[in-house]
Amino acid sequence: MSAPTAAQQALAGRGAVVTGAGHGIGAALARRLAAEGARVVVNDLDADAARAVADEVGGTAAPGDCASEEGVRELLSTATAALGRVDLFMANAGLDRVAGEPTDWLEMPDHAWATMQEVNVMAHVRAARALVPTWLESGGGRFVVTASAAGLLTMLGAAPYSVTKHAAVAFAEWLSATYGHRGVTVQAICPQGVRTRIYEEAGPLKELLSYDAVLTPDDVAQAWIDSLADDHFLVLPHPEVGDYYRHRAGETDRWLAGMRRIQGHLDATAPVPVPEETS
Repeated sequence: MSAPTAAQQALAGRGAVVTGAGHGIGAALARRLAAEGARVVVNDLDADAARAVADEVGGTAAPGDCASEEGVRELLSTATAALGRVDLFMANAGLDRVAGEPTDWLEMPDHAWATMQEVNVMAHVRAARALVPTWLESGGGRFVVTASAAGLLTMLGAAPYSVTKHAAVAFAEWLSATYGHRGVTVQAICPQGVRTRIYEEAGPLKELLSYDAVLTPDDVAQAWIDSLADDHFLVLPHPEVGDYYRHRAGETDRWLAGMRRIQGHLDATAPVPVPEETS
């Protein structure tokens, strides 16, 4: 009989919650968790999708809003009833746009920025606020944020997405620095182009997202599974992102000059709109 893998050791029998798991990366993570022996609660605003994935993996569906205070309470209440204990929280749900609003930077009104902040950042804060005290008392836990390479670099043409994903990485980093020595393992998954709705609806940015390989959600889930061998904080399904991140930090002006050149190329096909002045 072969020895258990690092993933099996970390996940077998554990109670796991995955938000935004009805589709894409979240669904792929739920499937891999179940395959490695975890007991999974599947959350998504799309109730039918949440139930379909839960049925597929033998888990529990918990449809609903994972960002609001009430939604987080309801999700964790359902998860605790189903699992007994939440050992692992995959904060995967994210938002790249607000329906009916411009997708780009200065055009987006304050309320849309606030919505992006709620889903991409405050959902993580509220879940951690509820889970971490319990983990500190009971032997630890694992908190995993699905962020984006945009949270380490930037995403041209999408300021709210870039800003909130930077904040998501920063919050995960703070959690790790503050509680990592007390049994709370924290990770941030930061992929580039992945074949999800965000990629398919990226318009002119698809060329930029396709510069390196475009991965599948299953590829991203596998990268996270592989990371369990040493629990490193940054999970980079696209290894090139690590090189870009070091370049950005070490030669910031050169990095920005290169980004401006890319933006100029994008402007030639889809100029960035200039907002009207307001008084």
